Amino acid sequence: MKKRLALSVPHLGFTLPEHIAIAKEAENLGYTDAWSYEIDGQDCFVPLSVFAMHSSMRLGTAIANVYTRGPATLAQTAASLADLAPGRFELGIGSGSEPIVELWNSLSFRKPATRVKEMVQFLRRALAGERVVFEGETFSVNGFRLSAPPEIPPRIHVAALRENMLRVAGSVGDGAIINWLSANDVKKSVEVVRAAAAEAGRDPSQIEITARLMINVDPPGGDGEAMRRRHINAYLHVPVYKAFHQWLGRSEILGPMWDAWAAGDRKGAIANTPQQVVDDLIVHGTADQRNEHVQRYLDAGVDTAFLSWFTYETDPLKRRELINQAMVEMSPKNRGRALE
Repeated sequence: MKKRLALSVPHLGFTLPEHIAIAKEAENLGYTDAWSYEIDGQDCFVPLSVFAMHSSMRLGTAIANVYTRGPATLAQTAASLADLAPGRFELGIGSGSEPIVELWNSLSFRKPATRVKEMVQFLRRALAGERVVFEGETFSVNGFRLSAPPEIPPRIHVAALRENMLRVAGSVGDGAIINWLSANDVKKSVEVVRAAAAEAGRDPSQIEITARLMINVDPPGGDGEAMRRRHINAYLHVPVYKAFHQWLGRSEILGPMWDAWAAGDRKGAIANTPQQVVDDLIVHGTADQRNEHVQRYLDAGVDTAFLSWFTYETDPLKRRELINQAMVEMSPKNRGRALE
């Protein structure tokens, strides 16, 4: 499968109208895709509409949450974007995390692997224009049909961390979306996806592996080290990510960090964040070092890497300059090693 270098959008500190120029420049720089995210800022669909109208890039959601949108609403939104970008839209779905689902949206984070699998099953039928009657363990649909199904239904990718969800991706998805893991971790995740695809009678080589890579664009030195440790702590104490890194085998090395956090010692948790984990999970350093690190992910089995640039710079203009510079330095057009 061809290797692809993509953007993670929207870019930090830029308005959505400003992404019109970003879309045009990114395509000129050789980026093949734009994949959105959805946490506590913009939603995952609207930013992609900008790229749909102002580029010919492939577009993907990473991810649309299967709890916070009902089945019919999710199908309608996906159909709309597929109509804007026929044959260029990839629908990435996932369960998200407990804080997003339960604390922010007052919903129940129940049976996430089952919920995702059932949503894939429903969406395939709905996006094909069928009248759907579906009775699952986590939701039911009675008689929904899209009045304007997309001419080309999008492929469906499943965001996955641990084994159960990775198996869902391999058994029913067209792709698996991975994140917050090291290049050396990729093989373990990919093996589960490929094995599940084979067991389901599918061609394992046709399951696309996409990954969001966290890339700090601050110059080496300064306060970056402490801030990267804070960034790690913002994620790895969330239950799904903690369990993920336990599954990856980091229980011992991350134990002191988790223990300090559980005891309410936030400073201790940051101090006990291992440098090796920071270096493995966050791409940083010079432009050449960042490009080499991204290449390790591609070499390890990632097919499409979408680059999520962030900075701890507080000045808005400098922050924008750093991200613009990184987009140029790390682009397929300018990076030191050609994609294979």
